[in-house]
Amino acid sequence: MPELLAAHRAVGAFNFITLEVAEAIVAGAEAAEAGVILQLSQNAIAFHGGVAPAASAALRLAEAARVDVVVHLDHATDESLVDAALAVGIRSVMFDAAHLTDAENLERTAAVAARVHAAGAWVEAELGEIGGKGAHAPGVRTDVAEAARFVEATGVDALAVAVGSEHAMRERSATLDEDLIARLAAELRIPLVLHGSSGVADAGIDGAVRAGMRKINIGTHLNTVLTAAVRDELGRDPDAIDPRRWLAPGRAAVAAEVHRLLDVITGRGDANGHGVVAAGTNGARA
Repeated sequence: MPELLAAHRAVGAFNFITLEVAEAIVAGAEAAEAGVILQLSQNAIAFHGGVAPAASAALRLAEAARVDVVVHLDHATDESLVDAALAVGIRSVMFDAAHLTDAENLERTAAVAARVHAAGAWVEAELGEIGGKGAHAPGVRTDVAEAARFVEATGVDALAVAVGSEHAMRERSATLDEDLIARLAAELRIPLVLHGSSGVADAGIDGAVRAGMRKINIGTHLNTVLTAAVRDELGRDPDAIDPRRWLAPGRAAVAAEVHRLLDVITGRGDANGHGVVAAGTNGARA
C-alpha cells in the first residue's frame, strides 16, 4: 500500500461484491494504466459467507494484473474479521470503530493497529467527531486537533475523515470542505481517505485530491452503473436466462467507469471538462 500511494497523486479504491465487478475494476485500472485498490467490505464478506471465497479470488486477480493492485478489507467492525483477513493474505485493512465513543474508538483501534503491524500489514481507521457519531453522518466533521491526537495515540497508517461526504449516496451532490481537508493533510502527515465518494461529482473529487486526499473510496456508484447496464440488457432481451449475456455488459460498463474515474483521481482529467463532470450530472464525460 505505501508504494501504491507514493506512485500516484491519489489512488482509487473501489468496492466489489461479485467477481464480475472485481474483474471490471482490474480491467478499468489496466486500461487507465493506474494502480488500484480492490476493496472487500464486511457486508460483502457476510454476503459470501466468509472472507476466503471473495478474498482469494481478489488476491489472484491482483497477482495476475498488469498494474499494481492492493486488496483491502473495508469497514471491518469485528476484530476477528481483521485477523481472518490477515490469515488469508490481505495486507491492508480498515478497522472501523467510529460508531463508538472517542475513548473506545481510540483504545480498540490502537490494539488492532498493533496486531496488524505485527503481521506486516497496513491499517486505516476512521474518525468523525468526539462523542461517537459515525464519521459520515450528515453534518459531522472531523476535528483537526482531535484527529492529530488520535493518529498519534493509535499509530494508524491512514485516516478516513468526515469532510462532507456520506455513504450510499445515489446522487453526486455532496459538497466537500476543501479547507478542512487541507488543514487535516497539513497536520496529520499520513494519507487521508475519502469515504462516500459515490456522492461526490468529479470536480469535487478533483478538488479533494488537490486539497490533500490520497485514497478515494467508491462503491455505490459502481453498483448503480452495473445495475443500469444489466437492466438495459434484460430490457432488450427479456427471455435471456444465461447470466453471461447480461453480466458481460454490466462488467464492461463498470470497467469503463473505473477507467474514467481513475483519470479524474490520478489527475489525467481536470475540472475544465477533460474527464470531469459538474455536480448533479450523471457521471458521463462532459
